[in-house]
Amino acid sequence: MKLLATILLSSLLSGYVNPFIGTTNFGATNPGAVCPSGMMSVSPFNVMGSEMNTWDKDSRWWSTPYTYENRFFTGFSHVNLSGVGCPDVGLILTMPTSGPLELDYHAYGSEYSDEKASPGYYATTLSSYGILAEASATLRSSIERYTFHEGKANIIVNLGEGLTNESGAYLRKVSDTEIEGMKLAGTFCYTTQAVFPVYFVIRVSKTPENGGFYKKQRPMGAESQWDPDAGKYKKYTSYEKEMAGDDIGYWFSFGEVKEGEQISLQVGVSFVSCQNARMNLDSEQGGSFNFDHVRAEAGDLWENDLSKIRVEGGTQEQKTIFYTALYHALLHPSIISDVNGDYPMMESGKIGNVGKDHKRYSVFSLWDTCRNVHQLLCLLFPERQTDMVRSMVDMYREWGWMPKWELFGRETFTMEGDPSIPVIVDSYLKGIKNFDIDTAYEAFIKSATTPGKDNRMRPDIDPYIEKGYIPLGYFAQDFSGDNSVSHALEYYMADNALSLLCSVLAGKTQDPAKRKEYLDNADLFRKRSLGYRNYYSAEYGSLRPIDKDGNFLSPFDPKDGADFSNAPGFHEGSAWNYTFHVPHDIEGYAAFTGGTRSFVGRLQKVFDEGLFDPANEPDISYPYIFSRFKGEEWRTQKTVKEVLEKSFRNAPDGIPGNDDTGTMSSWAVFSMMGFYPDCPGEPYYTLTSPVFDKITISLDPKFCGGHSSLTIIKTGKGKGGYDRISSMKKGGKSLTRYRISHGELTEADTLEFKIR
Repeated sequence: MKLLATILLSSLLSGYVNPFIGTTNFGATNPGAVCPSGMMSVSPFNVMGSEMNTWDKDSRWWSTPYTYENRFFTGFSHVNLSGVGCPDVGLILTMPTSGPLELDYHAYGSEYSDEKASPGYYATTLSSYGILAEASATLRSSIERYTFHEGKANIIVNLGEGLTNESGAYLRKVSDTEIEGMKLAGTFCYTTQAVFPVYFVIRVSKTPENGGFYKKQRPMGAESQWDPDAGKYKKYTSYEKEMAGDDIGYWFSFGEVKEGEQISLQVGVSFVSCQNARMNLDSEQGGSFNFDHVRAEAGDLWENDLSKIRVEGGTQEQKTIFYTALYHALLHPSIISDVNGDYPMMESGKIGNVGKDHKRYSVFSLWDTCRNVHQLLCLLFPERQTDMVRSMVDMYREWGWMPKWELFGRETFTMEGDPSIPVIVDSYLKGIKNFDIDTAYEAFIKSATTPGKDNRMRPDIDPYIEKGYIPLGYFAQDFSGDNSVSHALEYYMADNALSLLCSVLAGKTQDPAKRKEYLDNADLFRKRSLGYRNYYSAEYGSLRPIDKDGNFLSPFDPKDGADFSNAPGFHEGSAWNYTFHVPHDIEGYAAFTGGTRSFVGRLQKVFDEGLFDPANEPDISYPYIFSRFKGEEWRTQKTVKEVLEKSFRNAPDGIPGNDDTGTMSSWAVFSMMGFYPDCPGEPYYTLTSPVFDKITISLDPKFCGGHSSLTIIKTGKGKGGYDRISSMKKGGKSLTRYRISHGELTEADTLEFKIR
């Protein structure tokens, strides 16, 4: 039986997933337990950073609950984000201890060892207590199991610490074994108005000997000199009703427990109410404390999702990198609707209901995910992507604008552009149409034409419309600086996608007046999308900011900002990170700037001189640009292989920077399969050499012309350090183009690469 179990385990694709990849080097992932698109995630919490005046002063990044190099565990945090660059949520810390009860996390925190993690499961042993702490999750709840040594056992619920910038909370005792409450979260990336409540219910499997509230005592200025409790955590032993404020919590003490005794703790969450949090917990865990059952169900969900792609050939390391990247790509966007369909409406105190057949999604990091995450979801999970698009359209109905970087019902205005347009247009052009495209079109036109003073999505649109560019002098909504070129480039890309949509809608309407409107707008927005040419400086061969008088910025260094800082006109990058970020007009751009030879030479310079940043969204498509020019495709094949080998590894630092809710991981997934969505909003892919010998992708026939799978085959062996393509076949017929449409790809059945 043990041999059979080993064989079965080795056959699971989840066995290739290493959740510790990306947990350092600013990857901002965590190894905690979560289900695909789960509202709930439960992570070991070991990093709060010196900025938060906590125990651990060695953290290099503080937007994640966990970094691999830190070794001080202060509990499991709940509702965590993956791969993001600003702190939020990571709250409701639960910590098992033994011996005398301590309430200050500096005192009760522990080093740990023997970490284990797999999709839907995490475990570690707390060195200070010898406690085995395990965690698993359902979509909207978690379960933790603590195995104690003989002696006094405690569980502490800490509502004061976490990653959110907010500290307020509310807590009520329901019974000896259950508490409920609310933790305030938000101000993501310092958007002060974007706060929201997270409601919770917590249960323990054993009736405690005693328990109660605790609170950090507030210092009273000079008077605190004589107050011995100022700044300390105080137990409330004779108060059992409810409590609200900063730095509050609850403790359960179980008295003497037996050697090896296990006590479990459950957390149910909701963004609507405590009643819904309890309903979520009861519905998904059935009122019992069955840790092994929850773990098995989480593993099954992951196995089902990962099995959408099966690879053969390649090394064990390559399979681990691939399936871990796929795992990370499927964490966000995440579900925000409860089991009954309730959800918090966008920028509103109202509650909506999405219905039993659909789910409402949140965590739309669209500046990042518009480039490849949603394209991956369109390919593998079109029904899931449909609900995501419906969620975005409903957000427009609820507050008047499409989301940009939405988090749990609040808009954070992080980064730039109008990224919902390319996401939804891409989905629509790939056959995902079970949503209200007319309302989406209305929203797009609104954000693309409303004057800046009234435009929440494009407040700097006035000069963009008048001049075709944005000059320096406009301060970004996310307080990141004066990022005029970065903003305009994203608008150009969005307007190109809108132009494509208008052209398609024109061909579908029978109304002559509506057809004319669509065609006029298609022409208008395509012309606007070419405004990037205003920024091109022949002197430097790069894009260059323009001042308020219409002159190029001077002095100017296109390498300024290469350290990921904000150079004038550019957000988190240099001019070289943005100069080729015109994916919708590559051939036209080359002709405008001196022809193919010059263009390719300048692009190659970016890689030769170390100016390419594999963790910066605007330039992650750069390796694929070479293939737009006949005879230069080999550069794509060579460069993609080099980036994969250098930047993606089976190690904690195996992601080149913030994973950005799966964006870097999606780049790796596509690149290892041999095709990449090269322009947001356009349903096309650029082909390159796949890593594996055979890749089988399961498709949904309803969205792929009746086809249920695509098989990609690579034969031959490359020379010179990379796999150079000598010939290709699509559906058995020769293929000479390196750029193909989504329809061509999904209806091909087979895609064959011969390598030399």
